[in-house]
Amino acid sequence: MPKPKDDFEQLYPCDFYEPDELLDADLMYSVYEIARLLQGLDPDAEIDIETETILLDWAIPWIMRNADELVVAEPPTDEEPGYYGLKT
Repeated sequence: MPKPKDDFEQLYPCDFYEPDELLDADLMYSVYEIARLLQGLDPDAEIDIETETILLDWAIPWIMRNADELVVAEPPTDEEPGYYGLKT
């Protein structure tokens, strides 16, 4: 259910990283690694599955929104995710 803005102590701008601010041009990242980076975490940070699920809710739309600036690679195996990187 929606909540009034007054219910929150503070509101923040909804600013997202640009791909070139977030990703190293020479590396490819899984959606899980991008999710961590969007939250200021190390791409290899250990997080619980519930937190990872929430972070993916941010990462997937970010990837879709920035698709024109990204390249994608097939996953190394059927059990692994694909990888994304900067289009150069």
